[in-house]
Order: sequence, then structure tokens, then C-alpha cells
Amino acid sequence: MQRRFIGLMLAAPFLAASMAVVLVTARLGAGVTVATIFAIFGFSWFMALLVAATGRLMPSAGVALAAASIGLAGLIAAGGGLASPLVVLALALPAEAFFVGGKRRAAGFGIIAALAAIALQFALMPLLPAAAPAAWHWLFPIAWALTLLPLARGLGQALASRETVQEQVRLEDIIDAVVLRMGQNGEVLEASSQSRAMLKLAPELLSGTGLFDRVHLADRVVYLSALADMREGAVLRRVELRMRLPKGDAADVGANHRPFLLELMRAGDDIVALLRVNDETVDLKEALDAARESAAGADVAKGRFLAAVSHELRTPLNAIIGFSDMLLNEIFGGFKDPRQKEYVELVRDSGQHLLAVVTSILDVSRIESGAYSAQPEPFRFVDAVEMCQSMMRIQAETKHIKLTTQIPVDAGEINADRRAVQQILINLTSNAIKFTPDGGAVSIGARRLGSRLHFWVSDTGIGIAEADLCNLGKPFMQIQNDYTRRFEGTGLGLSLVKGLVSLHDGTMSIESAPGEGTKVTISLPVDGPKGSAAKPTVLPLSQPRNEKEAGLGPLRKTA
Repeated sequence: MQRRFIGLMLAAPFLAASMAVVLVTARLGAGVTVATIFAIFGFSWFMALLVAATGRLMPSAGVALAAASIGLAGLIAAGGGLASPLVVLALALPAEAFFVGGKRRAAGFGIIAALAAIALQFALMPLLPAAAPAAWHWLFPIAWALTLLPLARGLGQALASRETVQEQVRLEDIIDAVVLRMGQNGEVLEASSQSRAMLKLAPELLSGTGLFDRVHLADRVVYLSALADMREGAVLRRVELRMRLPKGDAADVGANHRPFLLELMRAGDDIVALLRVNDETVDLKEALDAARESAAGADVAKGRFLAAVSHELRTPLNAIIGFSDMLLNEIFGGFKDPRQKEYVELVRDSGQHLLAVVTSILDVSRIESGAYSAQPEPFRFVDAVEMCQSMMRIQAETKHIKLTTQIPVDAGEINADRRAVQQILINLTSNAIKFTPDGGAVSIGARRLGSRLHFWVSDTGIGIAEADLCNLGKPFMQIQNDYTRRFEGTGLGLSLVKGLVSLHDGTMSIESAPGEGTKVTISLPVDGPKGSAAKPTVLPLSQPRNEKEAGLGPLRKTA
């Protein structure tokens, strides 16, 4: 539309100037003719530049139509009146108005301008000496007619696009979508009757800017970007957006924005759009909400179950261990058969092992639920190491494993939960002894760096493959290979260590390689966790998404 108008404003002055030279110069003189030519060129090119600069067509097109009506009246009067072939140019005004405006209303204004030109030429005829009509005057209407040839192709495309739109409208009962015909600027020209069923809106309510006004504010940028792409020549664009619907539907009360999928397609100079409910997004959102609720309920139920079972098991296990000790000490008499004492000793050992497992489960459950309350207190770190060494010495001597410590004098005191730190040392040392072959070595070391205390437990055991490092620290997870299958365990030891370390704002890193041993390093703040007391921390038993979330430092494979 704008291109046609600008083309007319650039080309029309040449035709008008040639007509002025032929019809006006001989009667009004060269000076008036030159002034008229300059006025025609200046006015026409100014209108073209104004439309190109502002992008607004209608004000300039109205002024140009009025000026063309006056100019045509003068040319008809100078060419001999209604008997002149120049009267045929009156048809140019409604035709060009329709091509530029693209609407019947614009053609109506052109007809009015043409009638005004014919009527006005009667008033101008006394002022302009009229020439006798001549056959060569037909050259000017023919020249204008030749300018219509390039429009024939565009007109054919427009008719084809209208047939396509009409075919789509006829298919609206089959397509489960609202069919929209839109202009280049995004204004809705037509909307199918499906809008009554899908949007609870009459089609006319979407006309003009009705569709844009109902797009959610957060989605308007994406919608306008898609329209801009279509104007620049894109063939297809898909946009996910939310539409504001009436609140009459009970399902939409309180949340009257629903997700829709808008597909924009080019159809000649217009845009055809299909607006359909985005059921996939709605279903995924509902499924995600249901999964979150289910997962939250499962976590709560799991925590309660573990806590309840652990508490219920501890009482009978304590009784079993206590009575076993009484029998082993032969308080109520000796055993008649040595095998009886051996069996009672097995019962006691099994009970102690099961009690340790139950205690670990209870501790992990309490840490996960945030109910584990740490009690920081200052104590000498070397005391905790000595206690761990005394407890693990018998286990190490049984496998002829050399258990050593390397604690410097400057290790000093640490403000932490003493029982938690001892539990960390015992679990790491016990794992190291368990997975170290007979005759190996296990070492406990420490050093103080600034405001943090780093301590580690290293061994010369079987080591861990790089692919298995990511599974360390998961509850009830053990690394499976030909060696570890020979040992019992629940996989809770390292998980409990990870939870206790995180509870103290610490970090844990593991260095290991198959056949080269393992070194687990813990770093804790010397002054204790943030705040005057350790705060309960909720730690998921599920697999962490990354090492940082898991509370693990770098998991490295040594050379």
C-alpha cells in the first residue's frame, strides 16, 4: 500500500507536468507553466518523503487525493471539458484510492474526489482558456492505464489469498482452532466462529486490537516480535502465549489466563493465524504439580517411617545386647557346653551390628528432616582422633593393618559437635580398614590452614573407580565389585559423614583410583558453623544434582 502511494507520488508529476506543458503553456505563458511544474513536483515528492519517514499513510493520502482532484479539474477544463478524452482520468482517482487504501471505503472517497473534479472543472473553465478536444489527448489516459499492468500480478495473488482464507474459514468446523485473518500491523480483520466455543468471545470482539488487548502482558513482546518477523518475510512463526478469557466459566474463575498456541502464516499481503488451546502445556503443568505433591508426601512418609522403625528396633536390640552380656559373663551360672557361649557371643555381636545400623538410619533420617541438632563445643581435635584410634585398633590388628596418626601440635581446638566429629572419624576409619587388604596401612592426618581445619583418612586399599565416585554418599548405596561383595554394609556410613560435614558448613573431597587406595579429606571451620550454634539442615536422600549440592568437594582420580 505505502509502496504504491510512494510510486504514484514519484511518477505522477512527470505525467502531470507533460500535460501542463501541452495544455497550459500556450495560454498562460512559460512562467506560470514552470511554476506549476515546480509546485506539482515539490508537493508530490514531499508527500512521498513524508509517508516514507513517518510510515503513516492516511493523512498524506487524503491530502494527495484532494490535490489530485483539483489538478484533474484544471486539466479537464484546459483540455476541452467533458468532451476531452482527459475525462477518462477521473477513473484513476477511485482506482488508485482502492489500490492504496485496500478497502471499499477508500474507493468511495476516490469516487467522491472524481465527481468533485468533474464538477469543479465547470468553475475553472472560465479561468483557463479551453483547447479543442484532440485525439492525441488519449495518450495521457493510455499512459496511466499502462501503470496498472504491474498491479495485475498483485491483484491475482490477492484474489488467490482471499480464496485461501475463504477455504480455511470453510474448514473452521474441522480445525480445532480459531482462524484469524490479520493485517501486517497485527490488527485482526476477521475471526472465525470457533472463538465462541474456545474463547467464550464473539468474533467481532477480537477485531482490530481486540486480540492484542487480551494477550498477557508478559507475552506481548514475544507476540510483537513474531509479527515483526512476518513483516520482514518470515513464512511461519509459532508463539506460546496466555490469553485473558471471560470469568464466566467456572473453570477459569480466579485464573482467567489460559495458555494458547498461536501459529502465524503468510497469505499474500495478509497473515493467517491459527489460535488453539495449548493442551500439552496445561497437561505438563498439572503433571508436574502432582509429581511435586507426591514427592513431598513420599519424603515426609519416608522420614516418619525410618524414624518410627528405628525407635521401635532400638528398644528390643538393647535388651538383646544386655541379656547377652549377662549370659557371657556367666552371672547366673556357667555354660555346660562351650558352643553355648559361642552362640551367645554371636547373638551379642549381631545385635550390636544391627543396633549400629539402626542408629545410622535414625541419624540420617534426623539430618534429612532437619531434626538433628548439633551442639558445638570447643575440644582438642587430637582427643577425638585418639578415641577413634583406640576403638579401631582391635579391628585393624585383626587384619594386620598398620593404623597410624599424623596430627601436628598446632591442630589445636575446634568448635564443633564432638560426637559428630568422632562419628565422622570412626565411619571413615572403619571404611578404610574394611576395604584395605590384610597387611595394608591406614593413616589419620590433619593440618590447620587459616580459619579451617583439614583432616583426612587415607588407606592403601582397593580404591574406587572414577565412574563410581558419583555414587558415593548416597544412602543404601555400595560400590559393587569382586572385592566389596565380600563385606557387609548398608552404605549409610559415608552418607552420614556427608550429612554431618554439611551440618558444620564443611566440605568433603575424595581422591581415589583402583588399586592405589583412597583418601577422604574433610574441611571444617575452626570457629564452628555460621551462627553461635549449628542450625539443622535438610539434606535430601535422593541423588544430588551436582557436587556442590551434595556437599562434596572435588572428586578426583589420582595418577
